[in-house]
Amino acid sequence: MMTYEIRTPTPGAAGPAAGSSHGGGRGRLVAVSDLHVRYKENRDIVEGLRPESDDDWLLVAGDVGEFVSDIRWALSLLSSRFAQVVWVPGNHELWTPAQDPVQLRGVERYEHLVDICRELGVLTPEDPYPVWEGAGGPVVIAPLFLLYDYTFRQPGTTSKKEALARAEKAGVVCTDEHFLHPDPYPSREAWCRARVAETEARLAAVPEELPTVLVNHWPVVREPTRPLWYPDFALWCGTEATADWPRRFRAAAVVYGHLHIPRLLTLDGVPHQEVSLGYPREWQRRAAAPGRPVQILPTPATVASGTPGSPA
Repeated sequence: MMTYEIRTPTPGAAGPAAGSSHGGGRGRLVAVSDLHVRYKENRDIVEGLRPESDDDWLLVAGDVGEFVSDIRWALSLLSSRFAQVVWVPGNHELWTPAQDPVQLRGVERYEHLVDICRELGVLTPEDPYPVWEGAGGPVVIAPLFLLYDYTFRQPGTTSKKEALARAEKAGVVCTDEHFLHPDPYPSREAWCRARVAETEARLAAVPEELPTVLVNHWPVVREPTRPLWYPDFALWCGTEATADWPRRFRAAAVVYGHLHIPRLLTLDGVPHQEVSLGYPREWQRRAAAPGRPVQILPTPATVASGTPGSPA
């Protein structure tokens, strides 16, 4: 008897094909991240984002924006166009900028964003995992919220304190240290440990016959951070605790953002796809059309590789 709870989008939810759980075999599963809609150029790109069919699902892998009003605007627009939107938070959504009228911090801020998503019919890491039954399926879509724990350290550093001192000396300190509050947890790494434990248990309950698509803002393995221009920034990019998850949880694909290095890596036979737009100064250097969602399923025949970029 299958006891794992899966989600079929409810009729009446936001979106042009809100009752569809599979796209009738015609839709695509596509993904984007790091939309950073405080930039007008990026906001214009989001205004133009549309599915190729009414059955397309969109995975949004974090960093939509910093202000709650911007996040609501973007997710409302996208959920009105795609059959289903699945969102995971990035570090920017979890910031508490002084200029944002919503001054919630930590877990309360995250839960507030989850409530907005539920109002809009957008799925989050707090909902039962949906199953994509279109081309390339059935596959469990697992939206993850894991944070980081400072274990992506550079060689020769053995502690968080030492790694942070090295990063500060190199002039690399993530803005999270000022704006991403872990309340009520004592630290960001404590929040990360709690999220990893909870998520690991949920993934272990997915039926073994079903593959997964793991969607997280931060990469779940360290390899994608190797090309960073500032290697010490890897401290804020993930956790070693998830290194075996792609194989262990039968990932057909891993989707992530954060690094602003859009590219495909295949590791142990699993495609790891970064789907970030990034800042205008970054995407304006690229030949590809900016903001075009990346197709995850059905698996495209060819995927362009990327080049090193700057951190989020």
